Amino acid sequence: MTSNISGNAYALTILSPIKDGYTQDEIADEIAYADIVRDRLQGWNTELNSPMALTKQTYLCRFFVLDDVYTEALPGASALDTIIDWLPFVPDWFRRCALPKEDHLKSRYLVFSSNFYCGPNGQVDDYLRDMWNAISDRINEIWGYCYGFEDVNDADSFIAYMKKCQLTATLFFVGSNDDPLDEQLKSLYLKQKFTKFAIANQGRDAADLKQNFQTFYAEVQPTNLSAPTWAAGKYRLD
Repeated sequence: MTSNISGNAYALTILSPIKDGYTQDEIADEIAYADIVRDRLQGWNTELNSPMALTKQTYLCRFFVLDDVYTEALPGASALDTIIDWLPFVPDWFRRCALPKEDHLKSRYLVFSSNFYCGPNGQVDDYLRDMWNAISDRINEIWGYCYGFEDVNDADSFIAYMKKCQLTATLFFVGSNDDPLDEQLKSLYLKQKFTKFAIANQGRDAADLKQNFQTFYAEVQPTNLSAPTWAAGKYRLD
């Protein structure tokens, strides 16, 4: 699926059908499984960082629950519709009557979209394996109400399940320079630190500026990608 790959970046799109059911609770009202999934995802916003920050090489990702689609199905896009469009003796109202007014999904879906660094090999397996190993408990929390997920119990079965739910991507998040995540995080860190350095050293004479820059260089360690650096999922430097 080469359309999922752009350079060293991979666009992963997953649609997992959520079971059409409700909780059975004698005290609380019945709650649709899809609403439980949505509520749990909303709860991630109250945490210090998204659990996905623990998954290596994630540029950007998004989760949401898709309840339905409401785009009109007219005009149709099949080959027959195209032929009919070229036949002036077929009234437009007749063609419209032959098509459904609206398209609807048969299930609610958990949608997971991620852009990540896949490297030259362009494989998704390593990313999904790392995701499972890093946050399998949170994965079960979100995907637990999806059809077929009851058979997922390890990294291999998780990879197989996600591939069954995968769609070919058509768009990439334009915000990555295609480098590994650790290089991008280091670049972001250096940019922020150097901006602070420039502001703090306005008007310094050459001798002071040179000394301060040497101190700054030793502090930020530009060639060390592991530390100090920007932490994945962090909103600001301080």
